[in-house]
Amino acid sequence: MSEIPSVTLNDGAWFPELGLGTYDLRGEEGISAIVSAIESGYRLLDTAVNYENEREVGEAVRRSGADRDDLLVASKIPGRHHGREQAIDSIKGSLAMLGLDRIDLQLIHWPNPSVGKYVDTWQGMIEARERGLVRSIGVSNFTEAMLSELIERTGVVPVVNQVEMHPYFPQGELRAFHAEHGIRTESWSPLAKRSELLTEQILQELAVVHDVTPTQVVLRWHTQLGSTPIPKSADADRQRENADVFGFTLTADQLAAISALERGRLWNADPDVHEEM
Repeated sequence: MSEIPSVTLNDGAWFPELGLGTYDLRGEEGISAIVSAIESGYRLLDTAVNYENEREVGEAVRRSGADRDDLLVASKIPGRHHGREQAIDSIKGSLAMLGLDRIDLQLIHWPNPSVGKYVDTWQGMIEARERGLVRSIGVSNFTEAMLSELIERTGVVPVVNQVEMHPYFPQGELRAFHAEHGIRTESWSPLAKRSELLTEQILQELAVVHDVTPTQVVLRWHTQLGSTPIPKSADADRQRENADVFGFTLTADQLAAISALERGRLWNADPDVHEEM
């Protein structure tokens, strides 16, 4: 398996082109799964307060024996912690659960526009970064308008926007906005879980052409479009397969054919109306 490459974020920090989603990885089995991923070359570990597994992620970091500076731990502030001071307290709580001296990437999990506090939350995150509690700050599930508001009101551009993205929902317009403003796209549910995506004919055909699996084709599509996918798997073999996508290249026509599968969001999680606390 080739090493997972990285890119440079707009604040100068490094960021892997593929990471591990940890949703629902809990307990000793969860810790073992995360350790396995680290041993297989994963360097980005994505968690959140609402995943209720920050303790497991921190423990996996310690058990792995990997150099802390070689790992990037990301967490997310939940909706119930929105607000300037609340955000700082939430980060302190995450640090305590993780048992780490810093969070490498802190995100706002959902903007929750009806609450109207995502700018205040962002200001708290800016302060947390200045105090050394976090290294980089970004957002998740933000629209172009929401990103523009953050930038205009604070002057600080998020380094990352983690959003639903897969061949059924390629996020072309939002990715273009990200590219214009130096924001890295990160993909949650990159394989369109609980859908028939991996049985699509074009993916089956390209898997044969490149001697890989349909899963690897989709993950390579993400990376070549400039997005960091974070597939979740507790299986060591599947983890290695998911990360081994940098040894082949899809052509422009092949990328376009995959993107042509577009049909929209799968779970009606429109950030303008969907909210999570």
